[in-house]
Amino acid sequence: MTEQDFRALIIEEIGNIAPEADTSRLNDDADIREALDLDSMDVFNLVVALSKRLKMDIPDIDVPHMLTLSGGVTYLAERFKSHPA
Repeated sequence: MTEQDFRALIIEEIGNIAPEADTSRLNDDADIREALDLDSMDVFNLVVALSKRLKMDIPDIDVPHMLTLSGGVTYLAERFKSHPA
């Protein structure tokens, strides 16, 4: 998977969790909680959904990496390289 694939996957899952969120204006470095008005349960659901889709564990300690689009893409790309599905 490429970084663009991970980006698209994160945006898709955000859309599934918070269909009202306007991801088209999401800045790569913006905190998704503030930019999209997501609460902690939304972030939890996003991490769980990504974990299931990619068949990889995302430990709680790594959740802060998922709070920006660029951070999530980088984190998932690195994890996927070392633990491909």
